[in-house]
Amino acid sequence: MARMLVLYYSSWGHVEQMAHAQAEGVLKVAGMTVDVKRVPELVPEQVAKQFHYKLDQKAPLADPLELRDYEGILFGAPTRFGNMCAQMRNFLDQTGPLFAENALVGKVGSVFTCTQSQHGGQETTITSFHSTLLHHGMVIVGMPYTAPGITTMREVTGGTPYGASSITGKGDEARMPSELELGMCRFQGEHVARIVRDLVAGRRGAQ
Repeated sequence: MARMLVLYYSSWGHVEQMAHAQAEGVLKVAGMTVDVKRVPELVPEQVAKQFHYKLDQKAPLADPLELRDYEGILFGAPTRFGNMCAQMRNFLDQTGPLFAENALVGKVGSVFTCTQSQHGGQETTITSFHSTLLHHGMVIVGMPYTAPGITTMREVTGGTPYGASSITGKGDEARMPSELELGMCRFQGEHVARIVRDLVAGRRGAQ
C-alpha cells in the first residue's frame, strides 16, 4: 500500500474540482490510497466574501510537516502572474524542517494548474513550481502525450506535458474545468500513482 496526497489551493473552485479528479485517477491504481487536502487561505475573510471566494470547500487543511507521510504528492495551484499563488508559496515556505531532514528526497511530485486565459502562464507556473520540488530532492513527473485530448483541436482547452491545466475564462466566458480537462487530471493522477506504486515496490524489494 502506498499513500498519496493531492494538495491544492483554490479561490473559486476550479483547482478544487481538478484536485478531486486527480484523486479519482489515483484510486484507479490498485494498492493506492489518497488524501485530498488544501492549504490555508491568506486573504482576510471579509475580502474573500467580497470577491465571492468559495469558502465551503470540504477538503481539510494540510499541515506542512505531514508531507513526509506520503510517497507521492500532486500539487495544484492557480497561476498568479505566471507563478504559483501566494497561498501555496507560503505553505511550501514552511517546509524548511522537511528540507533539513531530507524528508522528501526520492518522493514523487507532480503539478497541475489553471489560468484565466489560454496564454496566462500555465507552463511557467508548473515549471517554476518544479524548482521547489527539486530543492527537496523529489522525483518530478509530468503528463505524457499519451494523455487523451492533450493535442485536441476540438475545443479551447488546457493540457500541457508538464501537467494538467484548465482555462477559467472571464466575465460572460467564465467556466469551470471542462470534462476534457478533468479527464486529463484523472489521467495525470493515475499516471503518477503507477509510478509511485512501482517505485515503492522496487524499494521494498531491494531491502
